Amino acid sequence: MQWLAVALGGALGAMGRFGLTTWLFPVMGTRFPLGTLVANVLGCLLVGLAFVLIVDKGLVAPEYRPFVITGFLGALTTFSTFSLDALLLWQNGAPTVAVVYSLVTLLSCLLAVVVSVYFSRMFF
Repeated sequence: MQWLAVALGGALGAMGRFGLTTWLFPVMGTRFPLGTLVANVLGCLLVGLAFVLIVDKGLVAPEYRPFVITGFLGALTTFSTFSLDALLLWQNGAPTVAVVYSLVTLLSCLLAVVVSVYFSRMFF
């Protein structure tokens, strides 16, 4: 049953990432992968919240962890897409943008998890 939960969560997360990147593409086009950045930061915020609610506080049944964290959030956030976006920026003559994008992504995602865990522990 856990395999099914991961598969269903993954399908929903992948559709969410696709929707975000499609929706945000007109903002920056190929100049900056805004959709991937937003998906990663949002996913990091949500994984912090999910961790506190499921693992830390036990307010959500542990049976939901494979669906939410492994499936949905695992597919919503994707290091492979982030890495490809950074490489393409670099190869297309924008090495400074590639480095800025990489640093902004890594730092904002880490900060998103820290903030999410902190506030989730405060409120739940």
